[in-house]
Amino acid sequence: MLGSINHSSTLSILLYPLSPKPGCCSSRKLNVRTHPWEKSVEKSVKLRTMVVGCKIENQEMGFQASERLYLGMDFGTSGARKKEDSLDWALSWKTTLFSLLEDVPVHLRPLVASISIDGTSATTLIIDSKTGEPLARPYLYNESCPDALPLVKSIAPINHTVCSGSSTLCKLVSWWNNDDSDKKATMLLHQADWLLWLLHGQLGVSDYNNALKVGYDPEADSYPDWLLSQPYAQLLPMVKAPGTSIGHLKGDIRTQFAGFSEDCIVCTGTTDSIAAFLAARATKPGKAVTSLGSTLAIKLLSTTRIEDARYGVYSHRLDDKWLVGGASNTGGAVLKENFSDEQLEKLSEHINPMEASPLDYYPLKSVGERFPVANPKMEPRLHPRPESDVEYLHGILESIARIEAKAYMLLKDLGATQVDEVFTAGGGAKNDKWTKIRERVLGLPVSRATQTEAAYGAALLALKGCQ
Repeated sequence: MLGSINHSSTLSILLYPLSPKPGCCSSRKLNVRTHPWEKSVEKSVKLRTMVVGCKIENQEMGFQASERLYLGMDFGTSGARKKEDSLDWALSWKTTLFSLLEDVPVHLRPLVASISIDGTSATTLIIDSKTGEPLARPYLYNESCPDALPLVKSIAPINHTVCSGSSTLCKLVSWWNNDDSDKKATMLLHQADWLLWLLHGQLGVSDYNNALKVGYDPEADSYPDWLLSQPYAQLLPMVKAPGTSIGHLKGDIRTQFAGFSEDCIVCTGTTDSIAAFLAARATKPGKAVTSLGSTLAIKLLSTTRIEDARYGVYSHRLDDKWLVGGASNTGGAVLKENFSDEQLEKLSEHINPMEASPLDYYPLKSVGERFPVANPKMEPRLHPRPESDVEYLHGILESIARIEAKAYMLLKDLGATQVDEVFTAGGGAKNDKWTKIRERVLGLPVSRATQTEAAYGAALLALKGCQ
């Protein structure tokens, strides 16, 4: 296992009304306290609380007593990270969850009809199945357990999603083989599962998005026989669809945070990346979201499920469709190494996006690429560098756009629905010139996603649970 983990949580709350007055939906931020543990992680991690409300003739009227609100909380990763082995992650998550509930204004709490949470994929807790208390420190999302990989590969189908050292199953197997304690009263939960348990009190419930990397088969809607035959199968949680009602908010939580209704429902959650996709409202097959952050990640809604561990491509179930995804090592991190934010803004102004750049780069921050090219030895290619910084930036932006186009082509070749429209999330979505370059290279309409907060997607799951 890794000796130190780069990890932090960005946390937000979004309250989403089911029936705002037409054309008058708006958001406003609430004041949020800085929590003590946050400083030990990274000062620039921000906790955000957002409320969607209604305005009439530009005069904010607040919420009507008849309105129902849907609460979504995002415990996903952010760009602000710090190595912090000594931090009690589970306690910090619990503390922050309760602090965020405290931040919901008392007069709004009775209006909250349901709650859901998203968390980082493959962040794993081994807990006491009677008390719910963690029996070991959590295995974080990017933590690898190479000691378990040979055994996992020996039981799982070739190129299965679990055949990665950072999969939930590898973490479970590593704990099982290395922990000498009595394993009879133990259970596996994911980050979002455990946080939701703190609210509803029913141990052992997960969702099929979080359970994918432990080996759950969302197409068959069951754990496969090759997994159920293993001795550690007893730890596996029950799996439901994301946004399924589990139970009501516990009485002690309602007592601690006065005002929440006894009818408030707690629903199953999802992963942070899927919550962000849901927020973009790309609801039809062929619609895709490209996230231009430090890396380039794409997710495409498809009628067909595809899996290929060579490229890190796998499919999450979304009701009767499939969310196909992959991530390249190219992206904004390379831009940050070569240009400041101010330079990126000023140089971009001088780029003609309708003119193709003759420069052929493969922008990587370090050696190795997985998607759309599976080559762990691929070297970054950022030369020759022209004298003009504008031309150089143009070449990098265009080269990343070509990699994006190749990624969508690979998904099609593997059997996914062909992409017909792309929404953009992440910092790169703000660069209009880059958007126009990508439109030309992809040959598709490209636009910025209206909503990019994962908390918004979690709130939509809460809404689904009420329906």
